[in-house]
Amino acid sequence: MRVLIVKTSSMGDVLHTLPALTDAMQAIPGIRFDWVVEEGFAQIPGWHPAVDKVLPVAVRRWRKSWFSAPVKTERAAFYQALRTENYDAVIDAQGLIKSAALVTRKARGEKHGMDWNSAREPLASLFYNRRHAIAKQQHAVERTRELFAKSLGYQKPAAQGDYAIAKHFQATASSDVGEYFIFLHATTRDEKHWPESHWRNLIQLMHKKGLRIKLPWGAEHEHKRAIRLADGFDNVEVLPRLSLEQVAKQLAGARAVVSVDTGLSHLTAALNRPNITLYGPTDPGLIGGYGENQNEIRGADKNMANITAADTFTALQKISHIAAE
Repeated sequence: MRVLIVKTSSMGDVLHTLPALTDAMQAIPGIRFDWVVEEGFAQIPGWHPAVDKVLPVAVRRWRKSWFSAPVKTERAAFYQALRTENYDAVIDAQGLIKSAALVTRKARGEKHGMDWNSAREPLASLFYNRRHAIAKQQHAVERTRELFAKSLGYQKPAAQGDYAIAKHFQATASSDVGEYFIFLHATTRDEKHWPESHWRNLIQLMHKKGLRIKLPWGAEHEHKRAIRLADGFDNVEVLPRLSLEQVAKQLAGARAVVSVDTGLSHLTAALNRPNITLYGPTDPGLIGGYGENQNEIRGADKNMANITAADTFTALQKISHIAAE
């Protein structure tokens, strides 16, 4: 059985889809998946053992110059690749009009998705041949697992979902696995940032214990922040610019992670690494960290500044077995 998945973004949403593939792989011997995903996240699906082909799409980039000749050529090539296969099922796990109209509608095969009352954008359901009622008051991972189960005709397992990507990185884990911590300090919105002074206070507490810390970054302003956080501390390493797969390798080898609300926090969960995520204005609710050893600290009054370094360090001691004084 060959199935096409339409789940294009964001990083967290793409990662939250992985346990559904594991369920299907265990329920239907020999099932294989192709996956349409935004080009920036194209490395992720291939980490799962049930994925054969990744079809990168660039709607985010294309819409900036939709009618230009180069973009038209790219779109034509994408649609040609998309329609090469006649799938046994096409599962639109995105639930948005944009993805349904631009991708799902043009794929070959019976199209499944959430019904009018379940989809993020109800109009998207009009593009599906089979519409499934999926309860909203459950974690995003569980909603997707239920969608796959109903689309492919098996019972959704009661056990917690398995991302099934940690093994992909075990063979390439660095020799100092478990001997360092990672602080994920970068996120998209200013109000989701933890104050730099708080990060440095936490680093100081780690320094007293002789604990190593690695700081990844993506954009240049994040690089500058990492340099500021590390200034004066010999236990902190500012990593070079890394690909998503290289960041995943670093996370896979970490003893534990402290993160703000960011896609890499979900990647940490998918890699089964102990993690503390700091939340302020955003409510983790039904889209927070999913998996074992995923912990959260929420700032009073939804203010990140109200999360103290001391409280974060205490929580980190518990999940990573740092010796107390």
